[in-house]
Amino acid sequence: MMPVKTVSILSAVFASTVLRAASPDIVFEDFERGDYGNWTVEGTAFGKSPAHGTLPGQMAVSGYQGKGLVNSFAGGDASTGKLTSPEFSIERHYLSFLIGGGGFAGETEMRLLVDDKVVRTAVGPNTKPGGSEALAPSSWDVSEFAGRKARIQIIDEATGGWGHINVDQLVLTDTKPEPPGPASRELMADQPYLLFPVKKGAPKQRVTVAAQGKTVREFEIELSDAPEWYAHLDVTPWQGGNVTVHANKVPGGSKVLELVRPSKEIWGAEQLYHEALRPLIHFSPRRGWTNDPNGLVFADGEYHLYFQHNPYGTEWGNMHWGHAVSPDLVHWHELPIALYPPRYDDMAFSGSAVVDKDNTSGWKKGDNSLLVGAFTSTARGECIIYSNDRGRTWTEYEGNPVVKHSGRDPRLLWYAPTNQWVMALYDESDKKQWIAFYTSPDLKTWTYQSRIEGFFECPDLFELPLDGDATKKKWVLTAASSEYMVGSFDGRTFTPETPKLPGHRGNSFYAAQTYSHDPKGRVIQIGWERSASPGMPFNQAMSIPLELSLRTTPEGPRLAWKPAEEMEKRLAVYSTRPKDISLENERQTLGQKNDDADEPQALVFRTEIQCDPTTVVHFEVLGVPVVYDAGKHELTVNKHHVPAPLMDGKLKLALYADRTLYEVFVNDGLIYAPVNAIPKAEAKTIDAWAEGGAAKLENFRNERFQSSWTK
Repeated sequence: MMPVKTVSILSAVFASTVLRAASPDIVFEDFERGDYGNWTVEGTAFGKSPAHGTLPGQMAVSGYQGKGLVNSFAGGDASTGKLTSPEFSIERHYLSFLIGGGGFAGETEMRLLVDDKVVRTAVGPNTKPGGSEALAPSSWDVSEFAGRKARIQIIDEATGGWGHINVDQLVLTDTKPEPPGPASRELMADQPYLLFPVKKGAPKQRVTVAAQGKTVREFEIELSDAPEWYAHLDVTPWQGGNVTVHANKVPGGSKVLELVRPSKEIWGAEQLYHEALRPLIHFSPRRGWTNDPNGLVFADGEYHLYFQHNPYGTEWGNMHWGHAVSPDLVHWHELPIALYPPRYDDMAFSGSAVVDKDNTSGWKKGDNSLLVGAFTSTARGECIIYSNDRGRTWTEYEGNPVVKHSGRDPRLLWYAPTNQWVMALYDESDKKQWIAFYTSPDLKTWTYQSRIEGFFECPDLFELPLDGDATKKKWVLTAASSEYMVGSFDGRTFTPETPKLPGHRGNSFYAAQTYSHDPKGRVIQIGWERSASPGMPFNQAMSIPLELSLRTTPEGPRLAWKPAEEMEKRLAVYSTRPKDISLENERQTLGQKNDDADEPQALVFRTEIQCDPTTVVHFEVLGVPVVYDAGKHELTVNKHHVPAPLMDGKLKLALYADRTLYEVFVNDGLIYAPVNAIPKAEAKTIDAWAEGGAAKLENFRNERFQSSWTK
């Protein structure tokens, strides 16, 4: 028998041989294959293959590498399962990995098994609502198991909130991983902007910017040493002095703060509004994310478009109010951010704005119109703001919040018959979903009046003449989905005269709002178009401006949508003469883009389809399929199905095609369908053909639009 001392010496020699200094890293698993390979999958939580990022119903996942990762959210938090690796040898000092998801030991856990015994464990960071789906770097010291066989086991046995785990990039390494930690850098703010390096999917950092010893901005951002683009922060209020940038979890060895730099322009200014997927006739922000339109108001010759905005990333977060203005609802000029979150944990959610023309609030100073806004402060409640400088800067009412409740999204309007302001609010009292109504004489003191059940988020309330008859006005109550009721409103209570009716029939329109004080007395609506611009440093867009009307139908009064007249007056640069076209099985080219134009162009075509009941009419609009099935009374746009009944034996159709979305108007807007679609880059034409019967396109007209960004 060998002496114990000799065995110990030999073991040490073996370990030192196996764990050579500075050996190349071994990527044990990066989950970039199309399947789990030799890993054993149990249960349903992990799916049949690695996830490619975020799963349905999940907040945006970030911080992983490549395209694939372990994500046990398949089927939601209630699903459970286990994922076990094949056996491998421990040949380095450390095992590093990325981990996220739930922080429940024994339930959402990654384990290292040696001789079938658990020797190391790790969990995600989240146990409460409000966490982040960002994966973070972590590691184990495994040097004591040198040369031993091991397995990785990832388990999900939790079924409640955060009942899932995310894992990626398992690497054996001799380099001791440095845990993420805080880092700071002081810079001279000698230019209007600070640029921050961003890469989608990089671990999110909580960044604070301090000036004169005080935190002036605080936000989350995906900082990266290998940036895809640079987010900008306006530092003009502190220009000429020093600012300190502090990040809370900089990866070990990262030089990311050295990439933060002052600049006189935003990043990529020379390509601004010429990007490949920049919508041409729909508003989108210069950089970052946008969602709900806010504070739509006309004042002093300008249409204001405020919008929910994350300036520091292309996904939802850091909610600010961005700001753009237009003289004509078409050509937009983006201004500096109008409303910053008061602090990191208090975001500026959606709201509205009005002109207080009679100065009921007493805040008016100077010659400009007094604008008053309302927004949801996520930490405080409903807050009032006002502006005397044409909406460029806002002052908070010192009595905020004016309403405290469980809900959000205040919509202000003036109700003339009672000389009072009305605030329509989304409310979640009694564990139900309501629109509540409050009134005020001065925009400061608000009194609860009533509520109506059945609407979710972002309410809007407006009055329309039925069939254009000013003596037959009706009120319309709607919310984020654009479902609506028609009824009456007495300044305190909405009384419905219809059931809740379907609004738009698309897949990309949400949280729309109408303009206060349109100078022509119209009801003009803009909605958030949930249409991504993949690979761009901006994301999402707004609809074209829509004029709403209320029309009598055999089923009762119904809303109709049509493009505001400014669209045609301001943008159309080319139009064919209306003509009738007979369609057969053979493909015909009906119109095309003009590649010789100085600016890229969007297009619209309009026609009336007359066809046999057995006919299917096919269009291919810049490569995107649009199909009308007369037998089914159905229009299909990019695989999205839209009801489209005939009227007087015909189907009236107008389709606006842009870089990331198509907006479809059927039967003079009684059906409105905005649909996600990205035209094929090589496609230049509108083609059409028919099958199963005869078809005729009456009054076919094709127009091309110049870009809204053309001055």
